Amino acid sequence: MRLTNFSDYALRMLMYAASAGERLITIEEVARVFGVSKTHLNKVANTLTRAGYLRAVRGRSGGLRLGRAPQDIGIGDVIRLTEPDFALVECFATGSQCVLTQRCKLSRMLMDATDSFQATLDRYTLADIALTPRDFGARVPPQHLEQAAS
Repeated sequence: MRLTNFSDYALRMLMYAASAGERLITIEEVARVFGVSKTHLNKVANTLTRAGYLRAVRGRSGGLRLGRAPQDIGIGDVIRLTEPDFALVECFATGSQCVLTQRCKLSRMLMDATDSFQATLDRYTLADIALTPRDFGARVPPQHLEQAAS
């Protein structure tokens, strides 16, 4: 199983926003820190903002910050929001054409594994995986490291 880049970027963006505290972050800043596309991060930020995980502040000095406390952002919830599905095999998807679907024992095992995966993620929050600004290394603008230290 592999998470999509969308989910990966969503988690990274939330981790970065958590490290910034009350300071507003920008999509450009996050794109620079992680070396990813601003266009893709715009979509991620929109999804996270619509769900209330991020809060957007508009205007000239606007940006993003967490919309909830880190301990109130469940990792499992974020993954369920950002993953298109958990169809590991064809029979999990609608319109399956597999001839074994009625008798297959593999699907039950994979469904159990998926349920376990999600249950594990549900035990963690953003607070459990939060980092400090220094953890993001040299890509964080120095003035933001100074703000975080004070």
